[in-house]
Amino acid sequence: MSPNEELITKFYTAFSQKNIAEMAACYHEDATFRDPIFYLKGSQIMDMWKMLIERGTDMEITFGKVHTRKNKVEVTWNASYSFSSTGQQVHNTIKASFTFRDGKIHSHHDNFNFHQWAGQALGWSGKLLGWSSFLRNKVRKQAMERLLAYTSE
Repeated sequence: MSPNEELITKFYTAFSQKNIAEMAACYHEDATFRDPIFYLKGSQIMDMWKMLIERGTDMEITFGKVHTRKNKVEVTWNASYSFSSTGQQVHNTIKASFTFRDGKIHSHHDNFNFHQWAGQALGWSGKLLGWSSFLRNKVRKQAMERLLAYTSE
């Protein structure tokens, strides 16, 4: 296993154990993160993970084989949790890819099916409107508002 693959294994092991300090140690100070909901830089990334871990009391994280492909490390991981706004059960499968600088994560890109996630997290409104940019933009705005409120607590 390459050093970068070991770092990603360390990251997801820490995530599954809700070890925020160990997760933070894996990121470069200039790191970026993006997924269908967030685009974050630097300390915002760990603020998001802290918020999700603290609010996701029943969250369970699993991950598959970590491998390198085309100069990126990739892994598929799963998150199962109750969505805090609705109480709905969510099982999300995420494909992640990473680049590195100075032996740490420099870019982290998570990709998942937003429509499927919205249907689970939001119920019928998510199933009906999860394909729309209107709902995606609304969820993005609310998620950033929650993150900003969390960081100012």
